[in-house]
Amino acid sequence: MAKSLLARYANSITMPDLRVSPTTALTAGQVKTDILSGLTVALALVPEAVAFALVAGVNPLVGLYAAFLVGLITAVFGGRPGMISGATGALAVVMVALVAQHGVEYLFATVVLMGLLQLIAGALHWGKFIRLVPHPVMLGFVNGLAIVIFLAQMTQFKVPGSGGAEWLTGLPLVVMLGLVVLTMAVIWGLPKLTKVVPAPLAGIAVTAIVVIIFGLETPRVGDMASIEGGLPAFHIPGVPFDLQTLQIILPYAVILAAIGLIESLLTLNLVGEMTGQRGGASQECIAQGMANLVTGFFGGMGGCAMIGQSMINVKSGGRTRIAGIVAALFLLSFILVASPLIELIPLAALVGVMFMVVIGTFAWNSLRILFKVPLIDAFVIVLVTVVTVYADLAVAVVVGVIVSALAYAWNNARRIHAKSYRTPEGAKVYQVQGPLFFGSSEGFVELFDVAGDPTSVIVDFADSRVVDQSALQAIEAVAAKYEAKGKAIALRHLSRDCHRLLSKAGHLIVDSEDDPDYALAVDYPVRTGIFGGH
Repeated sequence: MAKSLLARYANSITMPDLRVSPTTALTAGQVKTDILSGLTVALALVPEAVAFALVAGVNPLVGLYAAFLVGLITAVFGGRPGMISGATGALAVVMVALVAQHGVEYLFATVVLMGLLQLIAGALHWGKFIRLVPHPVMLGFVNGLAIVIFLAQMTQFKVPGSGGAEWLTGLPLVVMLGLVVLTMAVIWGLPKLTKVVPAPLAGIAVTAIVVIIFGLETPRVGDMASIEGGLPAFHIPGVPFDLQTLQIILPYAVILAAIGLIESLLTLNLVGEMTGQRGGASQECIAQGMANLVTGFFGGMGGCAMIGQSMINVKSGGRTRIAGIVAALFLLSFILVASPLIELIPLAALVGVMFMVVIGTFAWNSLRILFKVPLIDAFVIVLVTVVTVYADLAVAVVVGVIVSALAYAWNNARRIHAKSYRTPEGAKVYQVQGPLFFGSSEGFVELFDVAGDPTSVIVDFADSRVVDQSALQAIEAVAAKYEAKGKAIALRHLSRDCHRLLSKAGHLIVDSEDDPDYALAVDYPVRTGIFGGH
């Protein structure tokens, strides 16, 4: 088993491609754009990483180290060039209970285990299951996340050092709002004039210059916490290596790994839609696992894809792995040598950037189509949005998928019906239409007139499929009813998958490969008593 996993892991890793796509050359202009985009992302990452570290109850440097390490490793090995990863709020809210009860060393051990679980998920190609997420869930996810990003910026409108208890009022609030509007105006207007410099970076620069020239009193990055530090050092988590430790960290690691992969894979799909790229789900799982495994050994809080920073990067023109790598390296340089300068940046500039991200991320067309799509799809969009805001992303996506799956099952359950006719020999043929599965099995049983049918009955599955155990149970239940009346029932036109399913269950007495190819209308007698009628 271990060798198999290692083999799958090795086969899943591909050499990183620094180009936009295999058919797009890496030009000097694209490199310049990626570098400037990476700088913009790095500046926006600082307050986010600090804030999420404070939410988790750890030192701000723990969040910054995670943003650097996770961002760098996923930029090199991830499944989608242009994506940005780092410390996120979705993971921080789960970590806070662990840190409060057991301390930060248990958090590091949990992040290591989280990385191992994500590596296993990537090696087993579980990332492909993200395809099961319906489009209404994606719309709800995007809208909910945009609202979450917006609400997260509200903390910047509170008095620094008040513990989030006091809102800015009077002139400080007016100045803050004015600077936010200025940043947004630059981001909106600059692309109409030139695209030489990424608009978000220009917005940050213009606002910072205005604050410095006019000496405006407004909250700055340094008011949140100092970001000065050294290189992250290798550190084995200081926890007992025993079963009790595993019992503590395993539940958190599973939850964090699941949330991290769900958010990363959904962001991967979203970025892919914007950049015209496809695939890479399993590779992204492996990259996330590698990143968290390393981060846990270097004093970081772990992380996953960040949709806000990914949108900043994509909208700034970042398309290759260079942008993510540069963003991580710039962030490290901020920590090592440029902290005094970065701490002077007004928070209003970064809030303005994030507000533009919110406007660009929210799927405004979903409001227009809300009354044009099926009612259940509209309900899923709203449901996932609300759950994302009030709970978390992973719960919202799972709830949305479950509701969508149940709605699909219900709609298909109502589709099953049958046409009947008599053969020249006097047998009655039921032509079943619609899938036979757990949702339609009861309706299938009700299709047959056991008492009024002749002694020979044929069930034609040319327009149907036998899907699961409930379907097998239903077939046996119908056959048992006919058997009790001394009548014979046979199955016709089984597809290959249906034939294999019924043969494996032991329901078919005759074994022939003619019928799956529809070369001959073979009638298969049915053996009852397999499931005991229960």
